[in-house]
Amino acid sequence: AMSQEFEPRILAICCQWCSYAAADLAVAMRLEYPSAVRILRVPCTGRVDGLRLLKPFEEGADGVFLSGCLLDDCHYRTGNYKATKRVAYAKGILQQLGIEPERLEMFYNSSAMGPQFAQTCRDFTARIQELGPLFDQPSQSAAA
Repeated sequence: AMSQEFEPRILAICCQWCSYAAADLAVAMRLEYPSAVRILRVPCTGRVDGLRLLKPFEEGADGVFLSGCLLDDCHYRTGNYKATKRVAYAKGILQQLGIEPERLEMFYNSSAMGPQFAQTCRDFTARIQELGPLFDQPSQSAAA
């Protein structure tokens, strides 16, 4: 029954200065990126605490990625370095919970990187499709 393409639920947490602008650019350029990706805009990825990275999984996300500015281009100087450390820490927690750490990732996209952002979404979605649903999805017939 797994033949039909599993549509993962993915949350992209994007810094408003770079990656959210890149997402906007991707849309403006009419670049396709998977509809499965929901975007949450934050002032800076460095302000996203570890718990915020884990919560979406509890709420049904199959994958979560943070997309920040390029490493030495953070609007808040070191926010994306902090975010990178937190992502690594949260991956460790996922592993302890028996969840594939690959379901969480950190990426860097400048505001000019619309095509790269769209590609990031596609690649990450493909990765999550490969991993399959985080929790067994209820069968379609049971879903109202």
